[in-house]
Parts: sequence; C-alpha cells; structure tokens
Amino acid sequence: MYENFYGLREKPFSLTPDPEFLFPARHHRRALLQLEFGLANKAAFLVITGEVGSGKTTLIQYLLGTLSAEHTIGMVTNTTPDAGQLLLWVCSSFGLEVGGRDDAELYRQFAAFLERENAANRRAVLIVDEAQNLGEDRLEELRVLSNLNIGKKLLLQTVLVGQPELRKFLQAARLRQFAQRIGAEYHIGRLTAPESMAYVAHRMHVAGCERADVFDEAALTLAHESSRGIPRLLNQLCDTALVYGYAEESERIGAELMRDAIKDRCEGGIFPGRTLTRRAPRARRQTAPANPASEAP
Repeated sequence: MYENFYGLREKPFSLTPDPEFLFPARHHRRALLQLEFGLANKAAFLVITGEVGSGKTTLIQYLLGTLSAEHTIGMVTNTTPDAGQLLLWVCSSFGLEVGGRDDAELYRQFAAFLERENAANRRAVLIVDEAQNLGEDRLEELRVLSNLNIGKKLLLQTVLVGQPELRKFLQAARLRQFAQRIGAEYHIGRLTAPESMAYVAHRMHVAGCERADVFDEAALTLAHESSRGIPRLLNQLCDTALVYGYAEESERIGAELMRDAIKDRCEGGIFPGRTLTRRAPRARRQTAPANPASEAP
C-alpha cells in the first residue's frame, strides 16, 4: 500500500520472521555468539529465551543460514500439550519414517540415524521452538535422548528456544541433571531507546528506503515507550504509522501520527502495547504585580 510512496521495495515491518532484517542489537549479538559458541564447543544443550516478540525466531532463522553442511538440522515447532509423542516429532523433524512405530522402534531408528550422521562426519542439531510448552516430563525425555552422546562422541545437540517460563522449568529440582548439561544459554532482553531508533532505521534501509528521516525522533520515542522495546510491537506501531502517513500524504512520520497509531492500536484492547497519555501543558507561573496598590481601581 505505502511502499511506493516511501520508496520501499517491500514492507519493512512484516511480522513474518526474516533473517535479512535481523538487527544486531546488543542482546541479539550476545545470543548469537552463545549459540555459535555452544555449537562449536559441542554443548549438549543450548537455551535461548526471551519475551514474546523479542526476535528469537528471527535469530534462529539467521543462525540456520550460517551453519555449514556438517550440521543436519531438525526443527520441532509443534510443542502444544496435545502434540502426541515427543520422539515421534523429533524423528519426523529429521525426515525419518514414523508411521506405525512404537517408542522403542522410534528410539532404535533415531539412534541408528545419529550413528549414520556421525559416520558421515555430520552432527545432528535439534531445534525446539516454543520449548516452554514442553513441560518437565518432555524436557526429561530430551535429556534421556541426549544419553545417545557417548563420552566425547557427540551425536546430538539440542537448542531450546522459548519464553521466560522455560527457565522456571529448568530451575526445578527434578531437572537439575538437565540444567547441568546446558553448555550455553542467554536471555534476550528488550531494546533500549537508542536501539529502537536504530532498529527502525535498519529495517527501513533493508526494505530499500534511501531516506533517513521518514520517522522523526519524537515519533520513535513514542513508539519505543509504547512497545517497551519489544521488536514485534515496534513493528506493528511503525507499520500502522506508515499507513496513516500514506493516507494523509505525509512524507514524514511525526509525533502526532505516531500518537494516533498508538491510540488506535491500544483502544481495541488487543494490542499489548502501553497506552500513552498526552502530557498536560505546564501551568504558567503566576507572578504578583510589583506594586499591588497601583492595581487598585
């Protein structure tokens, strides 16, 4: 809708995770370093957590694009409580046949698969997204699977990606053996105000915009305050503001347009951003006349 008006090749604030738009904020750089370090140093488990919309999936998609052919990737995203056998989903993620097999058969098949990969000098990496939905029982199942790693012979590495609740599960006494096998972990925090501004500029640039002044500083300050530095919420506010700017044929997104975007998104009660109240004008200081008597009629 507004792409041509603002000189964009594509929408800069799409909610679909796209590794090309990954912004290297401090938390995201450190999370990526932990993942790269853990994989290179043969950690059995790696854990990345962050709030909803913090950019975890985009980070993982970026990581996948950097891995070499020595890694065989399996991705499990269906982690709802009623998803069925975890081992079935694990085998399926690596393209193994799962129909009509019980747990024992699936386990033997998966062990044989890992041995074949090892013989071919490849390492299997299992990535579990939304891992907070696994619960303690399934996390324990993953620990048992890691027993297929014998001594220095690492056959399987597991990356758990989830919301902060995942950390609470991993702190449970029952999972202390699991926690001891985590070789690298990081929690992705929120963007700072300067990072939010740089984040918006980065996405506009990647989308093809040659201007650096489409959003003014006041508008971005408001967007940061409402989104609380959560990238997905920031995307939604900036996208809405661009729609409003296009409708009004405004070449720049200023504070008023951003306030309208925040107000309209928050009024519906669905958008989880912070509602901003317009600051009241500062009262003018009243000064008494120098000679009150001279003011008398």
